[in-house]
Amino acid sequence: MFDMFGMMGKMKEVQAKLKEAQEKLKDITVTAESGAGLVKATVNGQRKLIKIEIDDSILNANDQDMVNDLVVAAVNNAMLTAGERAQEEMKKSTEGLLPNIPGLDFGNFGL
Repeated sequence: MFDMFGMMGKMKEVQAKLKEAQEKLKDITVTAESGAGLVKATVNGQRKLIKIEIDDSILNANDQDMVNDLVVAAVNNAMLTAGERAQEEMKKSTEGLLPNIPGLDFGNFGL
C-alpha cells in the first residue's frame, strides 16, 4: 500500500539534506590553471569565480589574445571541476534517501 504521509516526510528530509548540501558548496574551492600555471582561476562549488591570478610575465606581453585565451581556459577548467565536485557533494547528501534514477541529476539543483 502506498504511504503518502511517509513519502511526504521523506521528501521533506530530502529537501533539508539538499539545502544543507547547497550551503556546503560555497566551501568547496577548485583551482585550475592554463599556460603551465601562467593563469590560475579559483571557483567555488556554487560555480562562482572567486579569484583569478595572472603571472606578471604575460601581463607585459603584447599578445592580448593569448592572455584572453589562457584566462578563458583556466576559468572553464575550474568551472568544470567545481561542477563535478558539487555534483558529488549533492549525490552524497541524498545517498540512501532517493532511489538511483537514471538521468536524475542534482548537480545543478538550485545553482
